[in-house]
Amino acid sequence: MKRIIASTLAGLLALAAPSPGRAEISDGSVKVVVLNDQSSAYSDTAGKGSAVAAQLAIDDAGGRAGGAPVMLLSADHQQKVDIGAGLARRMLDVDRADAFFDISNSAVSFAVQEVTRAARKVVVHVGSGNADLVGKACSPSAALWLYDTYALARGLARALYDDTHRSWFLLTADYAFGHAMQRDLTATLQQQGGKVAGAVRHPLGQADFSSFLVQAGGTDMQVLALLNAGADTTNAIKQAAEFGLIREGVKLAVPIFTLVNVKAIGNALAQGTTFLAGYYWDHDEPSRAFARRFAARHGKPPTHAQAAVYSAVRHYLKAVEATGSDDGVVVMDRMKAMPVEDFMTRGAVLRPDGRLERDMLLVEVKAPKDVRGEWDLMSVRATVRSADMLRPLAESECPLVVTSTVARP
Repeated sequence: MKRIIASTLAGLLALAAPSPGRAEISDGSVKVVVLNDQSSAYSDTAGKGSAVAAQLAIDDAGGRAGGAPVMLLSADHQQKVDIGAGLARRMLDVDRADAFFDISNSAVSFAVQEVTRAARKVVVHVGSGNADLVGKACSPSAALWLYDTYALARGLARALYDDTHRSWFLLTADYAFGHAMQRDLTATLQQQGGKVAGAVRHPLGQADFSSFLVQAGGTDMQVLALLNAGADTTNAIKQAAEFGLIREGVKLAVPIFTLVNVKAIGNALAQGTTFLAGYYWDHDEPSRAFARRFAARHGKPPTHAQAAVYSAVRHYLKAVEATGSDDGVVVMDRMKAMPVEDFMTRGAVLRPDGRLERDMLLVEVKAPKDVRGEWDLMSVRATVRSADMLRPLAESECPLVVTSTVARP
């Protein structure tokens, strides 16, 4: 009898003990970090609104993942690489952070990716768009969630190209982002039989675009593509409107633009501007439902970057729950194995190189006469499929992708 009791007790203890290699939450809590610009150029398009979106995702997970409570941390990298990398190191060492989201600056993203790679922690880039993050600089614990330069250039060119949009003029920011956009957009146009009527590069932070716009106006362009971002895009759009280019029927196409940019410029000047967005608050009822929840906390609808932070955090927490782990490589593997499904992402797949195969919306800024409310600023013209935008996995420079025939999850 004693042997039977001892044997039964041993069996019960064996069942209760964690098995060798069993994944666990390392310190009893899951710490999610929103790291981005909260005080300068991108504070409206991402900033504290991204932290609001992350908290909504945590709330929707019941505040727990993998049997542990989830905590949200937030930090401002001020658009500076050294500050961003320093914050990431400190939050890993002192706060014991598990995952970083947003970043919204490609240079900072590269630095943070190296820090998280060494620590085996997750980083999901949302507002950052350099394709090398999932190319030659990729990491087994990193993902790119919203867009990249290749997809934006190819998607815009394919979505807008027709008989009335064959000839393009490219006004390009003179740094890596602009160069990549110009290269990929030009190649896509040429593949379709279109042409570049002219191209000119401008320095970052350009205030006066008049000479460039005069040059553009002297061509037979049908589309003026502003391959820049932030204040450069805003200033160029305002001045293009002042030069009468929009009234003359020229289509404005921009790679990175958001709801708050339209609000700041105004529909009178920005009308007709076309760009790709991962989300628009008034696209459908699920989009509107999320926008109502977000606006109740933040005072205005979310940008597509802020909505994408929710999407990324929610999917991450599902993977933590499924694995019971906060090890970044373990969690990212599960994130790649599960389809991404939420109000802005329908049945998408996270590829082996970390790029999310997301469809995008082609949106256009409304004319003032069509605006029906404070945030009724744009209309959705089409859905651009991921297959028409993304660089094929077989062409990936990511060393994690060891063959062009990698099995999809």
